[in-house]
Amino acid sequence: MALPLAFFALFFAYPVVAIVGRGLKDGGRWQLGRIGEVVSDPDLLHVLWFTVWQAAASTALTLLIALPGAYVFARFDFPGKQLLRAVVMVPFVLPTVVVGSAFLALVGRGGLLDDLWGVRLDTSVWAILLAHVFFNYAVVVRTVGGLWAQLDPRQEEAARVLGAGRFAAWRRVTLPALGPAVAAAALMVFLFTFTSFGVVQILGGPTFSTLEVEIYRQTADFLDLPTAAVLTMIQFAAVLGLLALHAWTVRRRESALRLVDASQTARRPRGPGQWALLWGTLTVIAVLLVGPLVVLVERSFAGSGGYGLTFYDTLRSAASADNTFVVAPLDALWNSLAYGAAATVIALVVGGLAAAALTLRTSSAGGSTKPGRLIRGFDALLMLPLGVSAVTVGFGFLITLDEPPLDLRSSWWLVPLAQALVGVPFVVRTMLPVLRAVDGRLREAAAVLGASPWRVWREVDLPIVRRAVLIAAGFAFAVSLGEFGATVFIARPDQPTLPVAVARLLGRPGELNYGQAMALSTILMVVCAGVLLALERIRPQPRTTTAKGTPVTDHPGEF
Repeated sequence: MALPLAFFALFFAYPVVAIVGRGLKDGGRWQLGRIGEVVSDPDLLHVLWFTVWQAAASTALTLLIALPGAYVFARFDFPGKQLLRAVVMVPFVLPTVVVGSAFLALVGRGGLLDDLWGVRLDTSVWAILLAHVFFNYAVVVRTVGGLWAQLDPRQEEAARVLGAGRFAAWRRVTLPALGPAVAAAALMVFLFTFTSFGVVQILGGPTFSTLEVEIYRQTADFLDLPTAAVLTMIQFAAVLGLLALHAWTVRRRESALRLVDASQTARRPRGPGQWALLWGTLTVIAVLLVGPLVVLVERSFAGSGGYGLTFYDTLRSAASADNTFVVAPLDALWNSLAYGAAATVIALVVGGLAAAALTLRTSSAGGSTKPGRLIRGFDALLMLPLGVSAVTVGFGFLITLDEPPLDLRSSWWLVPLAQALVGVPFVVRTMLPVLRAVDGRLREAAAVLGASPWRVWREVDLPIVRRAVLIAAGFAFAVSLGEFGATVFIARPDQPTLPVAVARLLGRPGELNYGQAMALSTILMVVCAGVLLALERIRPQPRTTTAKGTPVTDHPGEF
């Protein structure tokens, strides 16, 4: 735990505490009265209300649209299912800036709907809600659908044999089993939308603002650090509550159910109702998930002179961007790849050690035991970067890491360090189930035979966890490519990343800047999709054991 704790203390807790402390201090004295002024400001209260309201509405809409999809992926077997699973995951790993760009190309000024019917949804709450559904659809499908696929269907069939109708059997048997998974998915979606930044900034315009966007405005536009500090504290308190509730529901889900092999529960659809559900789900995926991406690609080729590669060609010249960049926009691609590779290495080292620490501290000779408060607190700490303002972290980097021996403000490594903070939780969540699935008696046997701790890890753990490491690396790389909130503060003007470049282009008027933004977004989308498709090919091999005569299959590496 030493290295992960030191990493989070130095590059997360220290910058966040420092920026909040600087905002609440004036001349060395604490200005706690500022808290009352902020929480009583009608405009900021409206921002807080809108943040909560849009997060709740986005969560409800996502569940309504995605739960049928979770059932289809869990219970139906149809051609192209694995490819469709990858397609569904693509929006989740895309940067929020690309998601905003895709919906801007669909519902914004000059977008597809505007050209066809004169309908514009940008700067409206509906564009924000639909973009959040687009982004979080995979969260529900993977979290709920993954559990649904492993529920024994014979339990529901037994209820029907005993006289229960189809709906009554589902409500009394399946729904209680799925309840913790649905709650966990809802909380994750709420957390992601509560801290939404890129989507709201691009689609909401000046009309709508979340806490995250308001923190950015107060910090970058108005230099009002006290207000930004109070808003950060409010967001932090809300996120802590959400994570505590999330951890509680996850523990319930892990301990309450008896699961079966998911490959035994899927079958081809039967009857017109099931076929209609399948085709309805495919239609939703085509319109809501694939549609915006297709429009994004189309807009990257469409100019006033017709279709062509004009926007892609001009990305190679810095002058073509009307002095928006010091370097050519296409150079941002190589910057993003280099930053992402470095951030992935850091996230794998820190996250791998953290996952190993969590595993070793929760095992005992008689079998696994529930983690203590220290371990639960350490586990929650690893998740905090997903819910704390990335804007606060980025600005905190600038004001804290500027003096020896930590004078990193002009260092190339500053961006990968910030991106690794976001990648570590994905590494931990991917590797932890696999490490916990390793039979502790194998390690003990190797140690009894004289193997050193390092050789035990190399000969016992590594062969089992190798696939999970590759999957964790892919997710860390994808989320590093798309990190925007912190990178927009700390990336040097001559070394922008792709999300920063897209945001700069969208912030300037003109067809050329818009087309270049679409082209850069398409490039970033293709890179992220390629990483994800590669992950789907690294499917972990099921490990089947026997306990009390019952086959049990582990599927590590699931979302």
